[in-house]
Amino acid sequence: MTFKFNTKTVHFQKKMEEMNVSKAQPIYQTSAFSFKDLDDMEDFYRGNKEYLYTRYSNPNTDDLGQGVAQLEGAPKGLATSSGMSAILAGILAVVSHGDHIIASEDIYGGTYQLFANELKEFGIEVSFISMHNSVEIENAIKGNTKLLYSESITNPLLRVEDMTSIVSIAKRNNLKTMIDNTFATPFLIKPFELGVDLVVHSATKYIGGHSDVTAGVLVGKEEIIAKAKSKVANLGCNLSPFEGWLACRGLKTLAVRMERQVKNAQALADFLRNNRFIEKVYYPQSVSPNGNGAIVTIDLGEHCDLHLFFKSLQWIKIVPTLAGVESSVTYPLGTSHRSVPDAIRQKLGITKGLIRVSLGIEDSADIINAFAEAIEKSRV
Repeated sequence: MTFKFNTKTVHFQKKMEEMNVSKAQPIYQTSAFSFKDLDDMEDFYRGNKEYLYTRYSNPNTDDLGQGVAQLEGAPKGLATSSGMSAILAGILAVVSHGDHIIASEDIYGGTYQLFANELKEFGIEVSFISMHNSVEIENAIKGNTKLLYSESITNPLLRVEDMTSIVSIAKRNNLKTMIDNTFATPFLIKPFELGVDLVVHSATKYIGGHSDVTAGVLVGKEEIIAKAKSKVANLGCNLSPFEGWLACRGLKTLAVRMERQVKNAQALADFLRNNRFIEKVYYPQSVSPNGNGAIVTIDLGEHCDLHLFFKSLQWIKIVPTLAGVESSVTYPLGTSHRSVPDAIRQKLGITKGLIRVSLGIEDSADIINAFAEAIEKSRV
């Protein structure tokens, strides 16, 4: 059956359907699966049985990977222990020792650290460039370049990537592409349908949606996901069954949560743009017919006392992450981009007054009032 997006979020494929008698998917909280005899066990290695050991695969984690893949329009998906492990699995499925990656310079700080430091240990070279400049991408390509990497909506300055251009460059040069779609989710953007080879999510954020699970998902072409799955199993990057189950439960409400959160973000952005005490508002336009995202980034500049602003936020949570049903704020300079070199932060515009706001599902008037009061109390 062919479903629309909202229906897919609730009715994605379930594993071992013929064994299920409950309305909700059971939790397969087991480290291993039992067999009748040695021949029965050997059937796993012949490809006749799906499950042997949860580090290799589990119905709950398979549900998560395949559920997100369906929403992205991709044939295969893979769940991992975190967004970072999903990125690593995707990278190692495409590149190896001696290869070269071109990455956008305005990406999540944790990804920057992985690329700038950890991949060196694997003998993998990474060049950071302004990915929105097609000439700069072309000039950065080397004989050993294998992958172009960016984010659909960048963290924290919310630049919307021109994936059509990136895919076109990659195809001309026989390169693979990988996009982090965490901020947009498939509710807004589907990179795979634009020709991207691999799409990654920190499912900790909008996929899980309730700030109670740490998980990652990688989706894409079957042959690459098969390689990534082997990396996940061999490196121990697998997700636990319970966290897979939690993330699947969250996935069912992705569409309704994003609809409210996107509307709240638009309302807050509109309000803040008209507030003379805010130096700058970062919020993209024309992202999708479904809206422009659930994150608003602002620069307080010299008009507000930063510390007093955070102290005056009342019920708005201060956290080092995003998403969840509660509105929250993050200080990128002190958390996500803390380890990014200062010269790069200055070039990108990650200033001392930069604040990233993650909108929840509360009433927009209450959110706006909370920010209006914090701005008023902290202005100088």
